[in-house]
Formats: sequence, C-alpha cells, structure tokens
Amino acid sequence: MQPETVLTLGQKMLEVVVLLSAPLLIPALIVGLLVGMFQAATQINEMTLSFIPKVAVVALVLIIAGPWMLDTLLSFTRELYANIPNLIG
Repeated sequence: MQPETVLTLGQKMLEVVVLLSAPLLIPALIVGLLVGMFQAATQINEMTLSFIPKVAVVALVLIIAGPWMLDTLLSFTRELYANIPNLIG
C-alpha cells in the first residue's frame, strides 16, 4: 500500500467523521450557549439545567438525522470494502 493511498483514506475517514459529528455537536453547542446565557442572566447555577436540554436536542437530532448518518457511514464502508482489491495490489 502506497503512502498516498493511506493519506487519501485517512482524509476521507476524517471527512466522514466531521460529517457525522457536526449535526450532533452544533445544535448541542447552540443550546448550551443559550442555556448558559439564561443561567448567567438569572443567576441560576443548576447543573441539570444545562445538561437536560442538550441531551434532548441531541436525541432529537439523532432521530431526525439518524437515517442520513447511517446511510453516510454505510456508503463509506461499502466503498472501502469495494476498494480493498485495489488497495492491496
């Protein structure tokens, strides 16, 4: 296996990781920021107040974007398995 091939596979893998993690992390970041601003404005320092909305939003995003995420992961895996003969030779 050539070094260029390894770098290309690593780059594609990182792209898939970013594509799969962004839909979960961005809404959690936004909700955490909004809850943090609310806590700062009201001076409420309750740990569960910031945790529960983030978990709820991540669960909702998983329900909505889950099929797309699974399809993206499966297509990358199928492409990787289909290219195994080309990688070895």
